[in-house]
Amino acid sequence: MKLRPMPRAGDLQSPSLPCGSTGTGCTRRSGIALIMVMLVILVLAVLAGGFAYSVKVEATLARNASHDQDFEWLGRSGVELARFVLAQQIPNEPYDALNQKWAGGPAGTNEALANVSLTDVRLGPGTLNVKIVDCERKLNINIADPSRLTRALHLCGVDATEAGQISDSIQDWIDRDDQPRLSGAESDYYLSLSPPYQAKNGPLDDLSELMLIRGVVPEMFTGTDLSQIDVPRSVTGRALAVNKYTGPIYTNALRDIFTTTSVRAVNINTASALVLQTVLGVDGAAAQAIVMYRAGLDGQEGTEDDAPFRMPAQIASVAAVPQPVLQALGQFLAVRSTVFEVEVTVDIGGQKRTMVALVSRANQRDVRTLFTHWK
Repeated sequence: MKLRPMPRAGDLQSPSLPCGSTGTGCTRRSGIALIMVMLVILVLAVLAGGFAYSVKVEATLARNASHDQDFEWLGRSGVELARFVLAQQIPNEPYDALNQKWAGGPAGTNEALANVSLTDVRLGPGTLNVKIVDCERKLNINIADPSRLTRALHLCGVDATEAGQISDSIQDWIDRDDQPRLSGAESDYYLSLSPPYQAKNGPLDDLSELMLIRGVVPEMFTGTDLSQIDVPRSVTGRALAVNKYTGPIYTNALRDIFTTTSVRAVNINTASALVLQTVLGVDGAAAQAIVMYRAGLDGQEGTEDDAPFRMPAQIASVAAVPQPVLQALGQFLAVRSTVFEVEVTVDIGGQKRTMVALVSRANQRDVRTLFTHWK
């Protein structure tokens, strides 16, 4: 038997390592592979999420499309219900007030509407809620004279000089000529702005058009949001506060006084104290006295004990309004409303849409829908 010679110490070699003598190369390649796998998973997750979202959107659109006709008919049904309620209101009570069915009250003395509901009305595949607001609770700006325009601006907090300029500009915007009043503005002024536009020279169709008129700023239209600023305690009521940090504070809003859809007369049974001040020219205390009188003993409007006015002349016994003044204001005061805004909120399986309609009531047999649109 032949013996193999023992290797010498110099001939011994270490076994080769596949990833280097310390294994760092193997670890590095494993880390890169793990990152690549995670990136692939992330991309796939994003793609899957986008696909799921698109499927959900498509399903929602398809579901909404399938309900379009139902929404349309339920919305129109709510408008017809409002027309019925407004027509039935006439025979029993010679006035419109906030305690009546159409306004969400307990229906007053009208037995024909005792069992009629305007809320949570189940019909077909959904439920509808009807809200009716009379437009005569505000003054139509298209027929407001200069004194009432100026008075309304004062009540909103506009100073005397500026109020005169804005009043003239509003009248110039509405009148049919292109001749500016003393402090007003016509097309030559508006064409100098960027972007330029012309004066309308016609009645306002939407009250937001006021913000196109010279001098009217958005805060006059909406009222100053007092929750966003630190108002001094000395600023109360309708006082105009000019602060070097906040500027003018408009404590009332033009949109709460005016409308473009009412007839000439203001309903003293539904008008706010602010509107009554504008129309009658009385102070805040007198206007509030009128509101409290019609609210009844509980001081809450829209309840059983309300005491609506039967004729405009009755307010002379409540507020210090001279009879000659009332007679002169006869064309501006009424106890009935003519134009109503109807909102019908339709709910079908949790999906909600609101149809808005403008309804005009001439008499019990003539209650017309002027237009409708989805809000």
